[in-house]
Amino acid sequence: MFGHTFLRINSSYNSKLLSYAVNYAADANPDEENAVMFAIQGLFGGYFGKYSMLPYYEKLKEYRDSEQRDIWEYDLELNEEEVLRMVKHIWELNETHSYYYFFTENCSYNMLWFLEAARPSLNLRKYFRFEVIPLETAHATKAEGIIKNSFYRPSKRTTLLKYEELIDKEYIRLPIMLSNSALNVTEIIENQEIEDQQKRYILEASIELLEYNFSKSKIEKEKYLELFHVLSKARASLGQGKKLEIKTPPNPIESHQAIRASVGGGVRDGKAIGFLGVRPAYHDLEDSNYGFLRGTQIEFLNLELSYRDSDLDVEEATILSIISLAQRSEFFENLSWRTKFGWDRNSLDTSANFIGTVGVGLSWGNEFGYTYIMADPLFYLAGEFKSAIGGSIGLVFDKHSYMSTNIEATRRWYDSGEEQNLFALSQNFRVSQNIQLKFKYDYKERALFENSYNEDTLRVYLNFYF
Repeated sequence: MFGHTFLRINSSYNSKLLSYAVNYAADANPDEENAVMFAIQGLFGGYFGKYSMLPYYEKLKEYRDSEQRDIWEYDLELNEEEVLRMVKHIWELNETHSYYYFFTENCSYNMLWFLEAARPSLNLRKYFRFEVIPLETAHATKAEGIIKNSFYRPSKRTTLLKYEELIDKEYIRLPIMLSNSALNVTEIIENQEIEDQQKRYILEASIELLEYNFSKSKIEKEKYLELFHVLSKARASLGQGKKLEIKTPPNPIESHQAIRASVGGGVRDGKAIGFLGVRPAYHDLEDSNYGFLRGTQIEFLNLELSYRDSDLDVEEATILSIISLAQRSEFFENLSWRTKFGWDRNSLDTSANFIGTVGVGLSWGNEFGYTYIMADPLFYLAGEFKSAIGGSIGLVFDKHSYMSTNIEATRRWYDSGEEQNLFALSQNFRVSQNIQLKFKYDYKERALFENSYNEDTLRVYLNFYF
């Protein structure tokens, strides 16, 4: 979700695939290092950054196929002289190093320098002060007026999900069986009950699954090549079929920007209350998901204050919150997970207490929305250390790009033997690219000085993104 930015330099060939990609990344292999140490060193400059130039099709294989990322290409309006100036600067940087910082001097930041070297009148870096988020670099180039068109390349995951829609339910497991050698391809070809177009879809999907499994090292190369030849030959014997049509999703460059300022008001337990918030980055489940990956959230340093009865209180102060609600399907049996560290008011008392949690669960979806169930072990520091486990059921309706509805019900069991119910409902409207109107209702069970009561809050927000 955080994304990655690199440059493609077109060649004299007609095919963009034969162009070259300029990349900047930490000079480390995350697959061979401790994941926690890799993250920490990446945050604090523990690695050198390395420039590389590879054929574009190699980068597509890495990001689109292996890492299941959709690719958006933005063609820039630079002339030949400007591109050559950039290439000379890239050549000057060959074999040089600089310290890599995940949030600041990262892949995207260094691409901005290349564009400014190409056309010195550009000032792309002025749009960034504290963090450089890859998608924000696309917003910056759009603001400078140098994007002339865009192009979408679906990932292998997106392609396989499309085949799931096209293959009849009674045949949906056949591609999996073919790619795992659990079924002989002749049983598909010679089956008179399966119409030819369904056979084509089944075999095409099995080839895509086979390539995906090979990219994940789930099958040895010799076995992969042998099975790929068998499946491809069988598919070719069926002749030309319908072209796979994948609908282009909303363009990320038209999504909201990263920094959010919020102002709101409402009623809590019958008394008026006001809210004021700011979040440097990046996106949460209640923001408009137009142009974003469904079911994902990354928040850094989200701060929300409330004002009531002449008292200013902290509603929430999130250090880090990440959510990945990956919908399960026939071809992908993903786990969902989420984590949060910071202060909130969801514990039994009314104070903003520090919370740490890492939870796991499952999610399913369709064109109308998605649902999820989560188990969240957590701890609170509320004067003393408290632990609990929470169980949540959520539902999100997001069929229409201009609005969404988020519902979540949670029950927590604390180590003290106390139990708590939480409920949240929000209705969100995308007024424009960078303005959102949100209505939200919260219900929290409280236990204060051995007295239990329920807290109800109804609020209205106006969110501005920039």
